[in-house]
Parts: sequence; structure tokens; C-alpha cells
Amino acid sequence: MKNPLLHTTRVAVAILITLVMFFPIYWMVITALKAPSELRLASPTFWPEKAMWGNFAAAFKAFPFYRFTINTVVQTVGIVFLQINIGLMAAYAFSKGTFPGRDKLFALVLAALIVPEQVVFVPVYVLMSKLNWINTYYALIIPHAASAYGIFLLRQMFRSINNDVIEAAKVDGASRFQVLYKILTPMAMPTVSTLAVISFISSWNAYFWPLIMTNSNKMRVLTVGISMMRDSIAGDEALNMHIIMSASILIILPIVVLFIFAQKYIVAAMANSTFK
Repeated sequence: MKNPLLHTTRVAVAILITLVMFFPIYWMVITALKAPSELRLASPTFWPEKAMWGNFAAAFKAFPFYRFTINTVVQTVGIVFLQINIGLMAAYAFSKGTFPGRDKLFALVLAALIVPEQVVFVPVYVLMSKLNWINTYYALIIPHAASAYGIFLLRQMFRSINNDVIEAAKVDGASRFQVLYKILTPMAMPTVSTLAVISFISSWNAYFWPLIMTNSNKMRVLTVGISMMRDSIAGDEALNMHIIMSASILIILPIVVLFIFAQKYIVAAMANSTFK
């Protein structure tokens, strides 16, 4: 039988933690809706006197928002597509394939998890430069086409699937790609969806790599645009914080929408954890 006091305490602590974590988002939203005069008040207000929806329109004009959005979408979709497909094929090979050095190669994949991006960006940048890919979509997408974490996650999922399913499909004449995409992928859909969300968030929020791989507004992405806007008003950030926050909300909105629609798959993946 549940202890009422313990249950009440847990609920109270959960609510408190939720409020603490939600407060920065709440503050960002109300700041985005405030007038510049409210930002200069000595005592901060916890709700705008009048919602200034025009701040969002001003954020669109603060930098080439539409062009940067297109670049961000192309980069994100390209990376997610490649990471999912390369991850599926590599995970299939590492989990169900038999070839010399399989486990050693997988160990190298795991080793890539501990290597920070900043460690390898110099040789990769030199390679991109020699290929004349700097300031192109290739430089934004190709270096992140494969995800070591994604390969590991999908491999663990595939290992939990009985080999009899694959053998039955092969008896029916299915090719390796048909087995992978028509049999294994639907069975691993919660994990695939979770990986897609993780990849989307990582790519959409990427800042360091797009910053060093692009040098013109034609190829900049939204995160770099926010930084450029902040630098352009250096010293006056307090007076323009409503514009910065408005632009930030517009940027994170797709992530929020994606998470709302994909949360059931994420919960399913967590409930059927395959880290065994």
C-alpha cells in the first residue's frame, strides 16, 4: 500500500523541479512580448503590460531570416536522412552480419563517441577546403552524415530481434535491403524515431560547425544568425533583448512541435530499452 505522505512529497518535488526547469522558457516568452520600455524597469515584471506581437515581425527583419531558415532546413534534413540510413545499414551489418574484424570495427565506432568535434575539425576543414566545399551544403552535411551514437543505438535494437525473422524473410526471397527496410526498420521504429529526433535537435541547434564552414550570408544558418544579430547590437543587448528572445522562440518552435508529435515514439523506445 502506498504511503500517502511519500506520494505527496514525490508529486510536490516533481512539480517543483518542473517549474524550475520551465521558468527560463517562461521568462524567454514574456521577454519576447515586452516593450523596450519594460526591459529598462529596475524591478522586472512577470507579465508584459501589453503583448507586443510585433516583436516577432521585427525579429524576421533583424537578419536574413528566410534565407537562414532555408539553409538550416536543408542542413538538418540532409543530416537526419543520412544519419538514419547509414545508421540502419551499419547497425544491420554489426548486429546481424558476419565478417572478419566486425567487433574491432565496432569498437572503433564506439571510440568515436568520446572524440569531441573540436578535436577533428582542423583536418576535416582542410579536407573540405581541398574539395572546394567551404561555404556549401556539402560542408554542412557530409561531415555529419554518420552518427556513432546512432549506429550504437540501432545495433542494440537489432540485436534484440530474433534471427528467425530474418531467415524467414530470406527464404521468401527478400534481399538484404528488403530485410533491412521492410522487416527490421518497422520493428525498430520507436528507436529510429528517437534517433531522428535527437539528430534533428542536434543539427538544428548546431553552431560551431556552420560558423567555421560558412563565410557569407548566403550559407549561414539560424544559430549563426542569432549570434550575428547579438554582435551587431553589442553594448545594447539589454535594450534589444525582446528581439533576441523573439528570434530565439522562432528558432526553437520547430523542435517543440517535433517533440510533441514524436514523444509517443520516444516513450515507447524508453519503455522497450534494448541496452542489454
